[in-house]
Amino acid sequence: MERSGLSRVIPIIIVIIVIALAIWAMVSLGRAMFGGDSSTTSTTEPVNNGKAALTQTTADRSVRMTVRGPIVASENFNSYTITVTPSSRTMTTYVGYVGQQINTEQLSNDTQAYTQFVSALSRANLMEGTPFTGDADNTSGICATGNVYQFEVLQGDNTVQNLWTSTCKGSPGSLKASLAQVVSLFRAQIPSYAKLTAQLNV
Repeated sequence: MERSGLSRVIPIIIVIIVIALAIWAMVSLGRAMFGGDSSTTSTTEPVNNGKAALTQTTADRSVRMTVRGPIVASENFNSYTITVTPSSRTMTTYVGYVGQQINTEQLSNDTQAYTQFVSALSRANLMEGTPFTGDADNTSGICATGNVYQFEVLQGDNTVQNLWTSTCKGSPGSLKASLAQVVSLFRAQIPSYAKLTAQLNV
């Protein structure tokens, strides 16, 4: 009688142990998939400060495009900037490497227009690139026969993020967005853009 009862109990105990082990394995696997991986991702994924700052529209925010022409004689060297804030749009043209001002035009702006502009820049992936550091971010002498384009998101006078590219294949820079698309958006902010750049070597 005792042997018969024991033979019935042992399979039940084994089944319970197997079920307990299966549940423990499933819980451990679930933690590894949903707990461990998510915490690893959150600690290792870099934060793109420029992308987050681009669409902020407080009064101290702005975006700026700086374009530098080919490296030539000082009197033939040109550059220009277009700076857009929630209250203004400004374009300034320069001659020479010390930046002697040729012309400047300042237009008014409003928060609604600025919001649409920076939203368009965001959709064009303006700040998707990763900024270079150190000497890699130095554009001096880069693309001597073409143009260099620099894009900044600013808070007050401080640059939150800076990305650049050029028209030379050997110097693609840190910008990952479509250059033509982004430049077109900036140019459209200044109705007299063509007139201001008509005589520039850029």
